Amino acid sequence: MQIDINNLKINYEEFGPQTKTNVVLLHGWGTDIKTWGPILSGMSNNFKTYAIDFPGFGESEKPDESYTVEDYSKIVYEFITRLKLEHVILVGHSFGGRVIIKLVGKLGYKPDKIILVDSAGIKPKKKLKTKLKELTFKFIKKCANLFLGKDKAKKIIDKYKNKMGSEDYKNADDTMKEVFKHVINEDLTQYLPSINAPTLLIWGDRDLDTPISDAKKMEELIPNAGLAVINGTGHFSFLENPNYFMIIVNNFLEGCE
Repeated sequence: MQIDINNLKINYEEFGPQTKTNVVLLHGWGTDIKTWGPILSGMSNNFKTYAIDFPGFGESEKPDESYTVEDYSKIVYEFITRLKLEHVILVGHSFGGRVIIKLVGKLGYKPDKIILVDSAGIKPKKKLKTKLKELTFKFIKKCANLFLGKDKAKKIIDKYKNKMGSEDYKNADDTMKEVFKHVINEDLTQYLPSINAPTLLIWGDRDLDTPISDAKKMEELIPNAGLAVINGTGHFSFLENPNYFMIIVNNFLEGCE
């Protein structure tokens, strides 16, 4: 299915019978609706469930400009509003968690409940290796612009950017690289205390992308939050142990219809 929001065709799918409660699934960076596959049947057995492809991912159109986390949050808000969804439970993995934090913590949307799965949003402290890479890049950029022509300098700078960037950055096109830089550099910690809904944090204890320390900080700062750890799993805890994931989720959502 598709819906036009902000002049973009947004792809989404809906699952399950009509229920009072509506679950909205928001995927992580570099993935799409299909990522939710292993848990969709369990989720949609009890709730009407919607999964969205963010702009630039899956089958949704790519934005013409460099979107911010807030832009993505507004897309989700518009989606919920246009479909007239009430009693909404927001579930976000990684980047999807960022979008939820901004949507609820800054824009003031009030869902019934929130589930953040290995969520991004807390900017990590830079390691010495990262600082050295950044200093090297700044030096190369300065020298290239001083001693080489504009075209040659750009080629060298772009080559080094790709070399030092993460896999997510390397795999993105030019527009989405700019989006990625906006997203990754924003620390959402300040919005956590303003989250106004019961929140469940589900985390893999071996998550290297958003470490368990992030989960503990979120649990401390979000007023009504609890943390459930899935041992032996990493950044995609819901895929690595979907059965246990659904047990945790069903316990949290008990009483919702």
